[in-house]
Amino acid sequence: MTNLTINLNLPRDLLAALNLPESQLPQHILEILALELFRQQRISAGKASELLSISKLGFIELLAQHQIPYFTETPDELAAEIATVEHLLGN
Repeated sequence: MTNLTINLNLPRDLLAALNLPESQLPQHILEILALELFRQQRISAGKASELLSISKLGFIELLAQHQIPYFTETPDELAAEIATVEHLLGN
């Protein structure tokens, strides 16, 4: 993956509002970006975990910390998927 470096000018009081050391700000911003892109279904959990250099399980745990669901399908959609798989498998 090729990286892009971006310089941002942020007000100092934003850092105080986040209650983070300045050294943790780049990682935190990257996490927020990955979470939002996943929430918008623009990237997969695998891509997000790769972006954050964490395991997929680690990303799923991060989703839980931010109360973002990993599964976005409704129960009816999941039932339909299961029925399709069972049909394809001849069950």
